Amino acid sequence: MPLYRDAAIVLRTHKLGEADRIITLLARERGLVRAVAKGVRRTKSKFGARLEPGMVVDAQLYEGRNLDTVTQVEVLAPYGEAIARDYDAWTAASAMLETAERLVEARESSRAQFFLLAGGLAALAGREHDAGLVLDAFLLRSLSVAGWAPSFRDCVRCGEPGPHKAFNVSAGGAVCPSCRTPGSAAPALATLALLGALLEGDWSSAEASEAVHRREGRGLVAAFLQWHLERGVRSLRLVERS
Repeated sequence: MPLYRDAAIVLRTHKLGEADRIITLLARERGLVRAVAKGVRRTKSKFGARLEPGMVVDAQLYEGRNLDTVTQVEVLAPYGEAIARDYDAWTAASAMLETAERLVEARESSRAQFFLLAGGLAALAGREHDAGLVLDAFLLRSLSVAGWAPSFRDCVRCGEPGPHKAFNVSAGGAVCPSCRTPGSAAPALATLALLGALLEGDWSSAEASEAVHRREGRGLVAAFLQWHLERGVRSLRLVERS
């Protein structure tokens, strides 16, 4: 069994037997990795606390037939600890971790998703911006990295310059009056401007947005995400929408 090392983000864990855990990692070079961490649930475990969701680690593993085995772990960034202290940050991080796993499973973009997720977790841990805005920015950018970049200004179908007053999830974004189809949403222009700012990283504009537009924008982002994943992200149900 070959031995390898990789930087990785812990996405989730679940129990295995009496003392072990199966760890799902987003590794920088190898993408999704599922591995057994033996004995980590024992109080004397050397690296149990290092393999919690949201932690960025340097891991050494043995490659196995079905599951790899974690043999050594060093913490690169303990984002999980800081995020766990704040409920809004924790729920946002949970949705980000789940989304990253789903997108990497569906698309070949693991390295870009690794850096995007690491940046999002750093922003949550450092309380750099509102947790809800960080989440929506991450979701929009991760979808873009996966090849599903939305348009919030020009018509996604004919390219007619915007802004336009309609948004069609299945079409991929804003649509002009000529391309608008039944079922298109009619969000406020300020909502579409907010989502565009989040996608582009214009945090000064995003932070200046009003709560009503943030709520409306989050609904559009969730619908857009669910359309492309073809199922909902369960962790989004925990996120405060006020």
